[in-house]
Amino acid sequence: MASKPKQLLAELSHPGPHEVLRGNLALVGLPGVVFTPRSGLGLPAIAFGHGWLQPTGSYRHLLRHLASWGIVAAAPATQRGPLPSHRLLAGDLLTTLDLITTVRLGPDGISVDPAKLGLAGHSTGGGSAVLAAAQAAENDDRPQIRGVATITPAQTLPPATVSARSVTVPGLHLAAGEDLVAPPVGHAEAIADAWGGPVQLRTLGKSSHLGVTEGRHWSQLLLHGKPHRGTQQLTRALFTAFFLTHLTGTTKYQPLLDADVKRAPIAVADDPAA
Repeated sequence: MASKPKQLLAELSHPGPHEVLRGNLALVGLPGVVFTPRSGLGLPAIAFGHGWLQPTGSYRHLLRHLASWGIVAAAPATQRGPLPSHRLLAGDLLTTLDLITTVRLGPDGISVDPAKLGLAGHSTGGGSAVLAAAQAAENDDRPQIRGVATITPAQTLPPATVSARSVTVPGLHLAAGEDLVAPPVGHAEAIADAWGGPVQLRTLGKSSHLGVTEGRHWSQLLLHGKPHRGTQQLTRALFTAFFLTHLTGTTKYQPLLDADVKRAPIAVADDPAA
């Protein structure tokens, strides 16, 4: 019997069955972190783009959570200054995927399947993930992306809304109802409206731009919002369901993706191919 969305949400809100290892991307040529299951061959993987001024440590529990469910999760620690290049961060996300698919990870020779790759990000890192997906779609030499998920994505230079038109893989965008930094109407909603493939937009109630971040960081003095446990839990569960579905082909978690969730109702759902 298929599980109900509420049951699936509860399941994915908890860590998965895999023991998790943490590694340093600098050992293979790029500053950043990577979280992996302790073992496994042909694993799915995502590259995660950090938000403006944010360290990768602000997302450590999210990345660890994905790894506990069998998804290699890597985050480059580049373009962290006050005037970052969104285009270069997009390139670094794709380079990250190149690295983790060509290098054996961990003591037991963990490997990533190049046919099971995704992109994710927060704030301008979410916008950069959209830029990266468009670059990959337009260039056969770049990693082939199967899904993109963002949390409070922000517009970039060049505009993520323009790049979104070229992205035909599934997209999941989580907006924050109280986001004063990247209000949904001009950012997450605009990106979802421009999306070239199947797309879903959810609005997280009682959440701000920094809701998904973890711990304290000096940038909280500059940016509106603060870490929010409910936002973090919903993001972990929905990202996990999305990437397990679209990177591994499982249908178990599709009911959760199709359902309204308390504090994360579906605002936009569109499939151009339907």
